[in-house]
Amino acid sequence: MRPADTGPAPVKAPEKGPATIARRVVPAAVALVLSLVVGIVTDGPTVWGLLPVALYAVLSLTGTDLVAVTAVSLVSAVLVALPPVADAAGVLGASVSDPVTIIGLIIVLGSAVGEILRVTGVADAMVRGILRVAGGRGHTALMYAMMIACLVLVTSLGTLAGALAIAAPLLIPVAARAGFTRSATAVTMFLGGCAGLALAPFAGSNVAIMKVADTDYLTYLMVGAGPLALLSLLLAAVVVPRVQRLSAARDDFYGPDEAAEQEPNGRTAAGTRRATYAFLITLIGTVVYATWTKAGTTFPLIALPLMAVVTAVAARLSLRHALRAVVTGGRRMLPTLLLFWMLAALFGFIELLHPYDVVLDTFGPGLREMSPLPFALAIAALGWVGVPGATAAQVVLIGEVFGPLGTGLGIGPAAWVIILLWASKADTYGPLPNANMVGAMGVARATRLPYLLGAGWALLVPACALYTVLLALLL
Repeated sequence: MRPADTGPAPVKAPEKGPATIARRVVPAAVALVLSLVVGIVTDGPTVWGLLPVALYAVLSLTGTDLVAVTAVSLVSAVLVALPPVADAAGVLGASVSDPVTIIGLIIVLGSAVGEILRVTGVADAMVRGILRVAGGRGHTALMYAMMIACLVLVTSLGTLAGALAIAAPLLIPVAARAGFTRSATAVTMFLGGCAGLALAPFAGSNVAIMKVADTDYLTYLMVGAGPLALLSLLLAAVVVPRVQRLSAARDDFYGPDEAAEQEPNGRTAAGTRRATYAFLITLIGTVVYATWTKAGTTFPLIALPLMAVVTAVAARLSLRHALRAVVTGGRRMLPTLLLFWMLAALFGFIELLHPYDVVLDTFGPGLREMSPLPFALAIAALGWVGVPGATAAQVVLIGEVFGPLGTGLGIGPAAWVIILLWASKADTYGPLPNANMVGAMGVARATRLPYLLGAGWALLVPACALYTVLLALLL
């Protein structure tokens, strides 16, 4: 019997023993005490204002929940700054409308739209329609159909994990019947989904990139996301067959029960077809409008609810069911919204201490003497040491700290798109395993992480070379 035929391995619950809790609580407590001492004995501007950021990075590596990590880091920032009550209230109040918090709200709305697409059957219809085109055309055509299905769904929903979770039940039976291995299916979904995440017009991190770079979606697509998506499609022709050969030798196939055809998601064919067309037309229309008018960060706050309403009405979904779907989808991302609000407040309290002014005063002369290309590559490389799980916030922070200096060096909007996109996307592909790789493995019921990591590296290296060339041409 094939060891993998029983399905995916059960996910282990996080360890919660006393030793584990102590390893997480004690460093946080020590850091908070240190923060209070620093706050008492120092005054801004001070480089000690970076202590909360360092604490954030260290606690994230321990596996602590990111919301808890952000809360501890926020308390650390307050203790280091020790602002008057009025100033603290001002920072907390301003963070509600901060661009970082708005991006968190966009993520909540995107999740709500994703749930509407699921319950109306639109997500299923898009995946099935793309797979139908590849029917009977061979393994390569099917591989690309699966990849493009993930790309389109992630682009539409603006979330990788949620979209792949919707696509997987439809793709796995098709892949199993065609003889694809679990690992090859996971790599196909990973490459297609990550390309779609780069293309997604209303994904939080992409909205942040366009906001910081002060550019429109067309420019973002032409110089940033488009080349990455095209490279992903081209390299898949080499990477996926290789993974298929290697994993087939390890008998990494799906079981017969997993090849069973999945039924549509309960909506009538006519209603689903109508809702699918309505959603796609609305999506394309809003993207064209946003590009033409150069709409700002707040435009998705209008576009996403509009897509949800149009899709629900076209599917003739009752008001009660539509509201339930919106609440169900949005509620999943409420912790993310809280996280982004706390990050906005964290940045606000750090700004009171002006640590970056101290850093720039110390290293600024050397940075100002750099040529634009090395500077751009150095900032893009920050993606490998960024804030885990908060790429949109990372993009905003990079823009705030290095934006004026980069503009002074002659770095224009198109170059900033590349810098910020690679700073926020590079660690998706390596050099270490990450949540996106593990997520793709989980939904594809695969168990061999090295294949995903190898596929990530296969894209990471040429993508670095590609963006270096593009930056050299732009600067």
